[in-house]
Amino acid sequence: MSLQVFTLYEGSYSVDASKKFIPFDPAVHQAKDRPASLFIHVQPFLVKMNNLLLLLDTGLGYSDDKGALILHQNIKKAGFQPEDVDYVLMSHLHFDHSGGMVHHYNDQMELSFPNATYVVQRGEWESAFTNTSSSYKTEIFEFLQRNAQLNFIEGNGQFLEGIDYELTGAHTPYHQVFLLTDGTEKAFFGGDVLPEPEELIRRFIAKYDYDGRKAMELREEYGKKAALENWNCLFYHAKTKATGHVTYTDGTFNII
Repeated sequence: MSLQVFTLYEGSYSVDASKKFIPFDPAVHQAKDRPASLFIHVQPFLVKMNNLLLLLDTGLGYSDDKGALILHQNIKKAGFQPEDVDYVLMSHLHFDHSGGMVHHYNDQMELSFPNATYVVQRGEWESAFTNTSSSYKTEIFEFLQRNAQLNFIEGNGQFLEGIDYELTGAHTPYHQVFLLTDGTEKAFFGGDVLPEPEELIRRFIAKYDYDGRKAMELREEYGKKAALENWNCLFYHAKTKATGHVTYTDGTFNII
């Protein structure tokens, strides 16, 4: 098998109007103590494909009590080193997806993946600097601009052989998704347009999307393609199944 997927689970969090991500462990914490909060799971993905090591989004960039980046620890558990990552493919730049592009350590900031090229939609990058939402942390992007190898892509296309990208908008105006293939298997990363199986199965419009109706329609479209072409779907915010194949029967989606 030349396409391997590793789930890099960073944890579960509650988020309220302050947009702060507070760790939530159901064994310790009570949901009722965090009113008006969304509860989300965060899991970037590492993909080994042919001779490339790809990271799909970077999580929040939180560290453990020893100052080690949780994302780095998870990559090592998967059998790799952070320095081995060739490309960091970004669906969009909201903090829960982009925080791990850098590592905050002893009041310093450093690149989490110094040997990688960070791949971002140009429109998303430009709007991240001008958007007033607290979901964007411009100090991260300013640091990357000075220190990282950046590759800006536009619209739809093929980044490298086996790595296709598509500008979807919907969640943010310049959100993008990726379809990876080694020629036999296909893995689809829908970012926050297809963040969890439940959103596909239940068909609802999410208030946190830039264009909720378009996002819902795209989920339907990608779900049908995934079923038809046997994609392995990677769900960044999944509560239950982080990866899975989609079935579509009599108008109903399921994940297996």
